[in-house]
Amino acid sequence: MAYSGDKGKKVAFHTLGCKLNFSETSTISRNFKVKGFDVVSFNSEADIYVINTCSVTEQADKKCRQSIKKIQNKNPEAFIAVVGCYAQLKPEEIAKNLGVDLVLGTKEKFNILEHLDNLQKNEKPEVHSCEIAKVADFDSSHSESDRTRSFLKVQDGCDYSCSYCTIPLARGKSRNKKISDLVLEAEKIAESGIKEIILTGVNIGDFGKSTKESFFELIKSIEKVNGIERIRISSIEPNLLSYEIIEFVSLSNKILPHFHIPLQSGCNKILAKMQRRYKRELFKSRVDKIKQLIPDAFIGVDVIVGFPDETDHDFNETYQFLEDIDASFYHVFSYSERPNTKSASFENKIPRNIISARSKKLHELANKKLSNFYAQNLGKEGNVLFEASKKDSLMYGFTENYIKVETEYNISLVGAIKKVKLGAIAPSGNVSVKMS
Repeated sequence: MAYSGDKGKKVAFHTLGCKLNFSETSTISRNFKVKGFDVVSFNSEADIYVINTCSVTEQADKKCRQSIKKIQNKNPEAFIAVVGCYAQLKPEEIAKNLGVDLVLGTKEKFNILEHLDNLQKNEKPEVHSCEIAKVADFDSSHSESDRTRSFLKVQDGCDYSCSYCTIPLARGKSRNKKISDLVLEAEKIAESGIKEIILTGVNIGDFGKSTKESFFELIKSIEKVNGIERIRISSIEPNLLSYEIIEFVSLSNKILPHFHIPLQSGCNKILAKMQRRYKRELFKSRVDKIKQLIPDAFIGVDVIVGFPDETDHDFNETYQFLEDIDASFYHVFSYSERPNTKSASFENKIPRNIISARSKKLHELANKKLSNFYAQNLGKEGNVLFEASKKDSLMYGFTENYIKVETEYNISLVGAIKKVKLGAIAPSGNVSVKMS
C-alpha cells in the first residue's frame, strides 16, 4: 500500500558513497516533501530513516551496518529503509540486521513511497530487488540541498567488466536520458538560482549508448543553458576522455578546468589484470594534453593499491609513474575483495599490512602533490563560488580549478561568484583569499 501522506512526520536521509548517490538521495527527499514529510538531519529524531547505500568496498557495507545500529540505539521504534547498491547486491544480508523494515534495490528505491504503509514496524523486513541486468529505463535525479551547486545525473550503469568491480552488478547496463531532456532539467536547476552543475554518473564518458548521442554533444548542449555559469565534469575514464573534449574544455567559458580521471594502477601488468581498457601510456597522454592546453587545470586521479599479484616492483612502478605525471591529487583506495567479481578468485593476495604500508606511501605523495599545486597558484586570481557552510567564523568555496579557499564569513557572499586573489596556505590546508 502506498503511503498517503501525513503532515508532521519526519524523515532523515543518510547517503553513503558517490556523488551520484547524493543526487539520487536529493531527488527521493523531494518526493517525501511532496507527501508532507519534514526532512530533518540524520542525527535528529525521525519517524523514518532512509540509508542510500554504496557497495564499492567492504568498508562501505560496514558503514551501512554501523548506521543501522546507530538508529536502533537512538530510536528503536523508527522505521528503517535501506536502499541502493548494497541493498541490490546483498538484500538478505541487510534484512538480517535488527530493526530494518524495508530493503529496496537500485531501481526500486525511487518508488520507496509506494512501499510504505503508515510506517508500521515490520516483524520481517520487506525486500524488493529486481533483476538489474534487465533494467533499461533511466531514473532522473539532481541535488538541490546545496543552493550553490547541483549534481546532475546524466548517465547510469556500466558496460565495462573491470575484474574488481561490482557496479555493473549493482546498477546494470549503461543508459541515459536524451540530451534534450537533460537540458530541460539543467534549465530547471538554473531557475532555482543554482549557478554550478556537476555532471555525474557511473561511467559518464559512455553517455549516449541508449540514445545514439555522445558525451561531447551533451557538454556542448549543457554549456548553452542560460543561468548556469559553471559546469564540472565528474569522473571520466581516460580512454573516453578524448582530445576533442579536452580541447573544448580549454576554450569554454563555463566548463571548468577540473578533471577527475581514474587510473587505478600505473603498472600495465596490473591494469591488464584489472581488465582496464587502456595502458598507462594512454593515461599519460591525456594528462599531458590537459596540461599543454590548460596549465592550471586540477587533475584528480583514482588509484588502487594492493591488487592481487601486485609485487613490490609493480607498486614501485606505479609510485614512480604517479610521481612523474603532472597530476594535482591522488584518491588512494586499498583493494577490497568483492563477492562475484573475477578478482575474488585471483591468487597471490596481498597481506593487509603491506597494503597499508603502500597506501600510506601514496597518501603522502598525494598530499605533497596537492600542496605543490596550491603553492603554484598562490598570488594568482581566481573566481570562487562561495558556499553557505560556516565554521569558526569562516566560509569556504572553490576556484574554477578546484582550489578550496577560506575567508571571513559574509552572508552576502553565499551563492555568489567573486574574483579573489589567492593568498597563503592556511593552517587548515585551504588557501586564504582577499577579494580583488
